[in-house]
Amino acid sequence: MAKQKHYIFNQLTQSFEVLETSRSRRFFRALLIFLAVLGIAFVFAILLFTFFRSPKEMMQARELEYMKLQYEILNDRLDNMEILMTDMEQRDNNLYRVLLEADPIPTSMRRSGFSDAGRYEALYGYRNSAQVVKAARKLDVIASQLYNQSVSYDELFVMAHNKSDMLAHIPAIIPLKMTELKYVSSNFGHRPDPIYKVTKFHNGMDFTAPLGTEVYASGDGVVSDVERNEWGYGNMVTIDHGFGYKTRYAHLQKYAVRKGQKVKRGQLVGFVGKTGKTTGVHLHYEVLKNGQPVNPINFLFNDLTPDEYNRILELSTLPTQTMD
Repeated sequence: MAKQKHYIFNQLTQSFEVLETSRSRRFFRALLIFLAVLGIAFVFAILLFTFFRSPKEMMQARELEYMKLQYEILNDRLDNMEILMTDMEQRDNNLYRVLLEADPIPTSMRRSGFSDAGRYEALYGYRNSAQVVKAARKLDVIASQLYNQSVSYDELFVMAHNKSDMLAHIPAIIPLKMTELKYVSSNFGHRPDPIYKVTKFHNGMDFTAPLGTEVYASGDGVVSDVERNEWGYGNMVTIDHGFGYKTRYAHLQKYAVRKGQKVKRGQLVGFVGKTGKTTGVHLHYEVLKNGQPVNPINFLFNDLTPDEYNRILELSTLPTQTMD
């Protein structure tokens, strides 16, 4: 096709002349058109990406929401782990270390080895930084607690190994068969006296069982005293377990041991009776530590199932009146 010519009317010559455009002029005209199209495209792109999401962006948004949900679930699980760790620490201090006569570990020591100073700086600056840092901090705290608890258990293992003899002597079983136990007629603490009708401190627990029910030693020891009385505790056996522990078994129908005799945990020491100052057939059982009475309920754990132990706990919390 022949190149199309452009004409312009010349006022001076009163005639049409061929319009000649220079190459530079044509270049700048083309450049102007190109820039105009590019500007329009840029504005269109801004509007598109401002008000509409691409498939990739929508997929990333869904992934972010999913990750946010997972961090929420993770934080909930870490909360439960913190509760479990706290329970383990409390049992360590209030049960295991009490039994092994070891000092409890202060909370400051259990949390030692952890510091969050500058630990999480790289995690800040993002939309969900708070959740991520919260989860990371909880995880680090739990890891520190687990390590310190592991060290504590190692110490307890060594103490238990060295004190296996002591563990055998601690009064740690109920002195009657659970099948023979009817109920706990009275527990440790202030109770109305059945004879004098005044509130008195009851130094032990009263277990109601049929007359003649066998009574067993709750730990290894030596029979330090065998008494026969018409009043007070009636027929009573006292066992010295060593390590500061003693137990008393009172109101017995008769006893099956003698003073100075060595006994083992679970060995027969007497039979449930109604001797001495009492209003009914029962066993009065005491635990003494360094001469001071302590609540026997804290020592009835060695041969009871969790259900049996819970049953004893329930029976011991019922409002009762002592029988002696």
